[in-house]
Amino acid sequence: MHVEASTESPPDTDADTIVVGVFAGEDVAHDLPGAPLGALLSSGEARASFKRLAVTHAGGRRLILVGLGAREEFDAERARIAAGLAHGRGRELSARTLCWEVPHHVSDAVVAGLVEGTVLHAYRFDRYQPAERPDADKPTITRLLLSAHHDLSQPVRTATVLAAAQNRARDLGNTPANDLTPTALAEYASDLAERLDGLSVTVLSEAAIGAAGMGAFAAVARGSDQDARLITLQYDGAAPEVPRLALVGKAVTFDTGGLSLKPAAKMHEMKFDMCGGAAVIEAIAALAELRAPVRVLGVIGATENMPSGHAVKPGDIVRALDGTTIEVNNTDAEGRLVLADCLCYARREGCERILDIATLTGGVVVALGSAYAGLMSNDDDWAQRVEACGRRTGELVWRMPLHREYADMVKGRYAQLTNLTERREASAITAAEFLHHFAGPVPWAHLDIAGTAYGARRGYLDKGATGFGVRLLAELARELAD
Repeated sequence: MHVEASTESPPDTDADTIVVGVFAGEDVAHDLPGAPLGALLSSGEARASFKRLAVTHAGGRRLILVGLGAREEFDAERARIAAGLAHGRGRELSARTLCWEVPHHVSDAVVAGLVEGTVLHAYRFDRYQPAERPDADKPTITRLLLSAHHDLSQPVRTATVLAAAQNRARDLGNTPANDLTPTALAEYASDLAERLDGLSVTVLSEAAIGAAGMGAFAAVARGSDQDARLITLQYDGAAPEVPRLALVGKAVTFDTGGLSLKPAAKMHEMKFDMCGGAAVIEAIAALAELRAPVRVLGVIGATENMPSGHAVKPGDIVRALDGTTIEVNNTDAEGRLVLADCLCYARREGCERILDIATLTGGVVVALGSAYAGLMSNDDDWAQRVEACGRRTGELVWRMPLHREYADMVKGRYAQLTNLTERREASAITAAEFLHHFAGPVPWAHLDIAGTAYGARRGYLDKGATGFGVRLLAELARELAD
């Protein structure tokens, strides 16, 4: 979708469909020529309550009147929802070009929300559908205009880049594992680096991962015929005094559970186990496209977790990059093994802040559902920054505690640590405490996105991969550089 800002009034654009929002207790800012929208409100056919839509026609155009609710409650997230609803109605009406009359006296964040809600709602994953399917000829909205009295080019462009990056992360998540192998993901990241100035990518093969001493990561990879890859992306768009941020992503492109095999009923969803890695790749790509003044290192552990004669076995002991020995008590707790070595790698690279993101535990889904991702951190200030960025981007996180008692639960019997405690409690937190060991003293935050990475529907998101975290990570990097 092509998105642009305009200082032309909506009737002066070539849009075939105009969207006008109205706040509760306020009138329409001004009626468009030949379109008595105020009368539509007065008659009760349209309402200003949030998410209410009405449609009328004037001068050969369609007009969608959207209720925005109370002005004081209308934030960027409500803007995303309203924009998604308006896009859906516009698509039903066979619109081609949609023009939002930006409400008066709203922030740039709300403007960005209108863009993001539209672009994210327009997403479709149909690459495996036949080109001649019944709805293939249905008109689609190909342009979005944001009309205001002043120039909105900057927030519109930024929001467009970030929403497009989130949609690309959704593509990666939705792609089946037979096509998106660890090698294919590494090639995708390398292709991004060729297209984007300032972005560089280094890829280590499975043999190099093992030779480097990443025994925990290598153990997970052993069971698969697909070679693992350690993907590192580097973008340096700022002076050395700007803190260097490490974004660490789990990218298990398919997770059977290994020899601790998962139940069959939901195993097809395990192609989504690489969504954390996808979020890291696309967040850094967006930062490079925006030429953001940040310093970021992305570290993505890409592998499959498969059962075979070569697979790691329950009871095996492996050694991580920092020398820590780990009992593998359950091969389905593989993500933390991959992330352990990735976190060690990020620390060795001298990063001053670390955030990892992973579809790590079912426990976080039990605790928080799909409304919030779980946040654990060893640093209060860093955790507060992550929370604040999530509120701004609409990717909500809820902080959960770390405590010595939880850390004691991941101590091993025969090695220093175990990858899964024998006690069936606090599973999301004990997984984070395992990672805490490898983060060390560096300010670190962990996002468990198992409940938000896919199937978490919003007014602007449908089923499938959500791309959760792309905008949050980019926002965090930009804030750290300020």
